Amino acid sequence: MALGGWMFTFVPAEIDERPLPGEQPKDYVLRLAVGKARATASRVPPDATVIAADTTVVDEADILGKPVDAGEAEATLRRLRGRVHQVYTALAVLRLADGALLTDLCKTEVLMRDYTEEEMQAYIATGDPLDKAGAYAIQHDGFRPVESLWGCFANVVGLPLCHLARTLDKLGLLPETDLPQACQAALKYNCPVYSQILNDEI
Repeated sequence: MALGGWMFTFVPAEIDERPLPGEQPKDYVLRLAVGKARATASRVPPDATVIAADTTVVDEADILGKPVDAGEAEATLRRLRGRVHQVYTALAVLRLADGALLTDLCKTEVLMRDYTEEEMQAYIATGDPLDKAGAYAIQHDGFRPVESLWGCFANVVGLPLCHLARTLDKLGLLPETDLPQACQAALKYNCPVYSQILNDEI
């Protein structure tokens, strides 16, 4: 958020994040993002705009949330190793003044590298996987689990900023910076898709 020059505060959203029976991944993250936005609406000023997001990792239509322990983290990382999976992030923007609610959805295809058992166990021992959907952080310096990806890199880190910018633009809340350049500089990544995202092409 700071990369866009927006003024913001954090408000935790406590909601039930368990998937519903048969719920599709995109429907799941959209439901949670909207739920988070509405859950915080009564705890912020009446002229605020609430931005909520939810991210999940998906493998063969299975929603892979945050592991409950090291054993589940190991099973998840072993499952993803050397294969392509998807990362979905849904955004929900709620303008309290008039109740306007906008949503957006970002999907990134991610190929994991064929990391060794030793690398995986060392990463699990750091405790980092336990608060990450899919049991990994793409930006972790010691592990670097991702081989390549197709789509928005920032989505896998946690917040697809160009999707957020195009959603906020519809409410007149433009970034005060060159957001694509700021994002790429911060992530040290040359993004090939930002113009397509901002132009509503993907």
